[in-house]
Amino acid sequence: MRIETLLTTTMAIGLPFAASHAQVATKKQLTMDGAKQIADAVLTEAKRLNTTGVVAVVDDGGNLMYLARVDGTFAAGAMISYGKARTAALFKRPTAVFESIIKGGRTPMVALNDFTPLQGGIPVEVDGQIVGAVGVSGAASAQQDEDLAAIGAKAVAGMKQAMLAPVDVFPRAQVDAGFAKGGILIGEMPDRGYQVHTSRRDKAGMAEVHTSDTDLFYVLSGSATLVTGGTMTGGKEIAPNEWRGEGIDGGETRRIAKGDVIVIPAGTPHWFKEVDGPVTYYAVKAR
Repeated sequence: MRIETLLTTTMAIGLPFAASHAQVATKKQLTMDGAKQIADAVLTEAKRLNTTGVVAVVDDGGNLMYLARVDGTFAAGAMISYGKARTAALFKRPTAVFESIIKGGRTPMVALNDFTPLQGGIPVEVDGQIVGAVGVSGAASAQQDEDLAAIGAKAVAGMKQAMLAPVDVFPRAQVDAGFAKGGILIGEMPDRGYQVHTSRRDKAGMAEVHTSDTDLFYVLSGSATLVTGGTMTGGKEIAPNEWRGEGIDGGETRRIAKGDVIVIPAGTPHWFKEVDGPVTYYAVKAR
């Protein structure tokens, strides 16, 4: 979705309207598409973490634009998340700031009207303008509320910045060193949504399943027998969304060698059953 569909621009014209030198200012406004994208980013991450939560998105005046809730979240989370978002928008600061101030002793601040000084509310900023805010309540912890809200705020605010992200360049010596022992060139996930590995295999490995990541391999040297599909045997979850097993029953067996490209969709068992090593290959993990 292009950034133009997430924001709209209005002009504020000073009075009198017909004055020859009327003061004019341009202002970005969050659209419904933008508000939905913020909420969707929060819900997607909440489901990935297997947690609950309510997300509220408001415009720069603190008016509710979008509200969504993960099944099983307590009902009061709706009003709390809205309060967090409204506070962040009207004060143009994250609500965690106010929670810290009050904990520091400035308790009279709690007397302010329409004020929710609980972390989990973050302004949404684009090109230096605050266009709204997002609030999250009802996750596993206050810190998780904050983390989810931060992801929502970046869903729109980070689009242009993401399109202008620095180009990553890795000198040949660094790449060669990576392949010599196997390593990761780019490991930011989920911020970028992908990883790039300089992978090396000297012998057969365990069967693997990545339930969230799609693997793309480009073989640079060596050859191996790769089994994909079928059913993993002796499988155990070693980390969230990561399974390892002793082998695979059934599946498709194929030989892979230099120049081959293999795409393994998320959730598909795969196993380097035999390796005529060493085998080196780029592995891109996309989410």
